[in-house]
Amino acid sequence: MVVLVLGLVIFLTIHSLRIVAEPTRNRMLARLGENRFKGIYSVLSLVGIVLVVSGYRDVRMESALLYAPPEGLRHLALLLVPVGFVLVASAYLRGGRIKRAVRHPMVLGVGLWALGHVLANGTVADAVLFGSFLVWAVLDYASAINRAVPAPAGKSPSLTGDVLAVVIGLGLSALFILWAHRWLFGVAPIA
Repeated sequence: MVVLVLGLVIFLTIHSLRIVAEPTRNRMLARLGENRFKGIYSVLSLVGIVLVVSGYRDVRMESALLYAPPEGLRHLALLLVPVGFVLVASAYLRGGRIKRAVRHPMVLGVGLWALGHVLANGTVADAVLFGSFLVWAVLDYASAINRAVPAPAGKSPSLTGDVLAVVIGLGLSALFILWAHRWLFGVAPIA
């Protein structure tokens, strides 16, 4: 569990700079320059996520059960997680209505992914991993929603970005549900 927690601390701390220490983040960015800052940020993020995956894999099977989720919550997860994938996809596409309405679709998408997994899984390891991401997403979204967002440059939202987000998000969801989740994590979301 130590490796999992260490990975979460590294990954979520680096991703929480804007929540808890935006002036410090801005000073570091100015001092290091954008490329060096992003390089350090990326390396620390990669180290954190590798530790999270490795730590979770090590403790997942022997983790104590906190609660036994009813089937209905597992079904709800199968709805929440694909919506999360669509939101994450919309974060990387230009000018869609989804992105404009949600403002921070990546964070909200991660939050829905985490919530779905908290609902569908009941071990201590699951609560630590997915609960940490859920708490982070709630705090980050609340912080981000209060920050000023620059007005979009004159263009009205494009339906194309939304259609692409839905197609990409649902396509990736199907890939994960039907194959990749079992291959990567040894668990099939749909038996």
